[in-house]
Amino acid sequence: MKRTTWLIACACLLLLFFLPLGLSRFYIYLASTILAYSLLATSLNFVLGYGGVYQFHHCVFSGAAAYACAILITRAGLSPWIAFLIGPVVAVALSLIIGLICARLSKLYYGMLQMSLGSLIWVATYRGGNFTGGDDGIHGIPLPAIISSYSGAYYFVFIVAALSILVMYLILKAPFGSVLQGLRDNSLRSSMLGVNVRVHQLLALMIAGFFAGVAGVLFVVIEASVFPDMLFWSLSMETMIMCLLGGWLSFLGPALGAALIVLLRTFISNYTVYWGFFLGVILMLVIFFLPNGVMGLVEEKLKKRPDMPT
Repeated sequence: MKRTTWLIACACLLLLFFLPLGLSRFYIYLASTILAYSLLATSLNFVLGYGGVYQFHHCVFSGAAAYACAILITRAGLSPWIAFLIGPVVAVALSLIIGLICARLSKLYYGMLQMSLGSLIWVATYRGGNFTGGDDGIHGIPLPAIISSYSGAYYFVFIVAALSILVMYLILKAPFGSVLQGLRDNSLRSSMLGVNVRVHQLLALMIAGFFAGVAGVLFVVIEASVFPDMLFWSLSMETMIMCLLGGWLSFLGPALGAALIVLLRTFISNYTVYWGFFLGVILMLVIFFLPNGVMGLVEEKLKKRPDMPT
């Protein structure tokens, strides 16, 4: 089953590589957006699905990295390539600070406090005046010529997102990933075995924050602008629904959920402004009919399929 899943993933990567050759600008932009959200949802699932940490406001890290890039490029005149490297570092620092503040709490209480702190950062950005662009954000961010075109931006996003997701997969397959899943399943038993629960969870938060920051950088490349909604809690909830829809107990599930949500949002928004209503309906349907997500349903069907004779 796992071999089949990864063969499908490799086929999808090959398809994505040649995708821009036959698409218009809009669909190249849409594909780039799906890839960036796939990375963001996978980074959330790294700490939520595998670490069991209630990360309710994950997008504050991607938004902080995006704003850091935008401010360094437009206000400080820094090279975009250097700003791209600093953005994820800012996200790591922010995840460390928030993690230390919330370290003594667990589960729901951690998630609520983290959401509150993230909302404070959103307010500071929204009311930041000329420095952050206020409610208008920062537009017209100059980018290197090689990634300023739709195709150039797409391939940059594709390569960075694919490598980042691969690195997260390798981390989860390493001993650290096994410890992380042990903490998710039974943190008390893990602590009795000598595992430092807080340190491992904090490391997981920093890793997830880093890759969320990378996703934030990719959004800057795609949009050439940043805006306060990138830090708003509703985007974090939408990202969490991506994980649930795709399958939060499956590594590739969040990427699938991101593709489905972005496509549905694009299609539905052409006909109505009530995307939030439909998002709520999707969440209810997932809770009642797809508790393990689409990927979980597919894996369950594959398990029940009788083996073919050799």
